[in-house]
Amino acid sequence: MTRPLPWTRDTVTAALPTDGARSWFAEALADAAQVSPTVTSWELRFAAAGRHCGNDQADAVRTLLLVEARAGAKTLSRLYRHGSAAERRAVLRALPALVEGPHAVHLVEDALRSNDTRLIAAAVGPYAATHLDPHAWRHAVLKCLFTGVSLDAVANLAQRAAGDGELARMLTDYAAERTAAGRDVPDDLGRVLTLTDEEPTDEEPKEL
Repeated sequence: MTRPLPWTRDTVTAALPTDGARSWFAEALADAAQVSPTVTSWELRFAAAGRHCGNDQADAVRTLLLVEARAGAKTLSRLYRHGSAAERRAVLRALPALVEGPHAVHLVEDALRSNDTRLIAAAVGPYAATHLDPHAWRHAVLKCLFTGVSLDAVANLAQRAAGDGELARMLTDYAAERTAAGRDVPDDLGRVLTLTDEEPTDEEPKEL
């Protein structure tokens, strides 16, 4: 089941800095809505979003363009593979709204191999929460702690961490390693370790 994005056309339009940016965004959405197998001009707009709408809103603009174009898994993979870090973030954030099933997990896994903190934060959103297997998800949490990405970025953290004894073991080992090396233990580690003591819930079924 796909999920709505945290942004809408109206909220992004209202946040754009100039009338020119708002006009460009409206035209880009119209272009994306007319996409066909032989029409990909919206992809040029996808790449140019930062220049026309400002870097602060570019992620949201790009994500909405992907949704408006109804980009499939192959298009998303291609845009991710050839895109800048900013374009890759947009692809990752669009996954929950566009891809049903685990067909794009390889993109999340690729992002988690990087040390780009903004890319990692985008990777651990709702799509990862639903489709990463337990082993990969635990390592994603550790990657956030290792790189300093706030665990606030990890979607469904409490639900997936609850009752996870293996995650608790990994966190305890990591904390011991940090302490032995004379390094501070991230505050977020204690927070998620506490969550592992909670009873698991069935608030939302997960597709893995």
